[in-house]
Amino acid sequence: MIKEVGKNDIEECVNVIRASFGTVADEFGFTEENAPRFTAFATTSERLEWHLNGEHRPMYAYWENEKIIGYYSLLLQDNRECELNNLCVLPEYRHKKIGEKLLMNAFDNAWNLNCAKMNIGIVEENQVLRKWYEGFGFVHTGTEKFDFFPFTCGYMVKEL
Repeated sequence: MIKEVGKNDIEECVNVIRASFGTVADEFGFTEENAPRFTAFATTSERLEWHLNGEHRPMYAYWENEKIIGYYSLLLQDNRECELNNLCVLPEYRHKKIGEKLLMNAFDNAWNLNCAKMNIGIVEENQVLRKWYEGFGFVHTGTEKFDFFPFTCGYMVKEL
């Protein structure tokens, strides 16, 4: 079941995000030393509380047996656009279509929030993830290299 996240869910969401993105860090050799701003290392309760209360981001979690096993948030932007952030599923629950359910829920929620376009940033070197998003209609729009990341940021967009 997918439902909106509240303040009392923040700590569990942080743990899900860090564990989920931790597998990406392991796969690509990111560490807290070489990529301190990477999601697996930079996500904190304070940061998510700011997303929820300061930026008023809608945040959603996938619950199974009263446990959060998946997560995403939407950052509402100008021009009827939104950015999908931190869509993730705990490693032990992957390959069960939970990510797809979260993504479909994100499309519905974004549309209901009057968004016509969804943006996303990914680790460009993660070609499996890029192909996964392309399978749902996202189009690759470009890349950017930042000094503080040991990887290239890839950008994708989907018209809703």
